[in-house]
Amino acid sequence: MSGIQQVHDVGARALGWLYEHRAGFRLDDDPPPEVGVLDRFKPLGELALISRVIFREGVAGSRQADLARKLLDHAWHELLGSGRRLLDGQRREPLCPVPMEVYVPFRELGFREPSLETAVRLNHRLNSWGALEVVPVRRLGLSAMERRFGVDPSMPVDEAYRRTWLSRRPEPWTVEGNIGYDITHTVFHLTDWGANPAGLPADVADYLALWLPVWLDDWLDLGRWDLLGELLVVDACLPEPALDPAAWEGFAGAQQPDGAMPVMGGMPEGDEESVFDLVYHPTLVAAFASALALSRALSDLAAPAPAPA
Repeated sequence: MSGIQQVHDVGARALGWLYEHRAGFRLDDDPPPEVGVLDRFKPLGELALISRVIFREGVAGSRQADLARKLLDHAWHELLGSGRRLLDGQRREPLCPVPMEVYVPFRELGFREPSLETAVRLNHRLNSWGALEVVPVRRLGLSAMERRFGVDPSMPVDEAYRRTWLSRRPEPWTVEGNIGYDITHTVFHLTDWGANPAGLPADVADYLALWLPVWLDDWLDLGRWDLLGELLVVDACLPEPALDPAAWEGFAGAQQPDGAMPVMGGMPEGDEESVFDLVYHPTLVAAFASALALSRALSDLAAPAPAPA
């Protein structure tokens, strides 16, 4: 793979932008009625998930690691009140799994709130918790997160996986935006966000190795940077990633000089908070894709050459 420096720079710039705009990771004390009380917790959970990957892969420079740690400290202590806001959310919406989902990656990084753990375990015992009606890939994610939290999944992970779009390996030309995100998150949950490529069933890994290059070309042509970034992560989750230079060059070219990554096309217009809400996710994805792809590329370089025949 060419352009290792380019891949590194994408992640470094993305983390720099996220830190400079950390005020955008805000919680609403009085959200409008049409917005769920816990919706604004989700970006903090995504931040923790991506930071966990960055620390796990160990390829970030010292400045990146420092910024990620500062972002986590800000999110946990300043925004989440050292976990108390999650506890309040769990008590307000006892059947909502969002506090658990946000909490798990923070706990895996050393942040704890024992009272929240007690509340989650209590609510998890209710039949209504497992009866929550969600789309298949969401159920897979919940089952995976329950397992990481330490409770029995409401639905076994294997059964949840068998209900997803990807498990059936449908006609690849039927993929559109929503299905694209279903594909990426199925892969994330099965591989523990890239930690375990062997978690992908062999037939699905072969299916993705065959068709992922086509989807990368499609979303690159469309300038759908958020989904392209997630598909680049999927590639890095495969047992033998392609690390496509053209896709990475196009992705890097869409990143703004300050590190922000637009969702699609160019940068949106609007006030600072509105722009943050639109671009924080693709920028987080850029940091995620960079860490995982860089780790895979460096692993390939370090691998011993095959013995001569």
